[in-house]
Amino acid sequence: MDAAQAHPLAELLECPPATGKLLSIAAQCFDVDAGQVVFRQSGVCLGLYVVVSGQFLRRAERLDTRLTLGSARSGDLVELAAVLGDGHHTYTLIAQTEGSLLMLPIEALKQAFETHSPLRMRLLEELAREVSRSYDASCQSRTPKLRRGGARAVVI
Repeated sequence: MDAAQAHPLAELLECPPATGKLLSIAAQCFDVDAGQVVFRQSGVCLGLYVVVSGQFLRRAERLDTRLTLGSARSGDLVELAAVLGDGHHTYTLIAQTEGSLLMLPIEALKQAFETHSPLRMRLLEELAREVSRSYDASCQSRTPKLRRGGARAVVI
């Protein structure tokens, strides 16, 4: 489980000064109200989001079923999969409380990946850790169901 621990944001975004400056200049910060939809599943991804404050809910629709994927809190990176994948959001992000987000625009990130390729690799590694954490959490939330069969319990 230690291998799946989130890495500090400063470590993930560590890059040469010129690339860091590019990302700093392009970064946008915005506030959201409780209940506000930040982005919708399948919409075009505008960039990588970092939760600065507040609490956010991740929801998805799969096979006509609404799923709650979990929450995002201060310091969390949001939508690595969309930024590193096909550029479309994989879920909907909704503010549960007032909050603020920092967004690194997709074009600035693409330029940063070109000038400093290890940045993309670190973000891919973080995405793998994120998937691992989600998988572990879903496994832990499942409890075996017991069925009584005679004098013994059978796990199904």
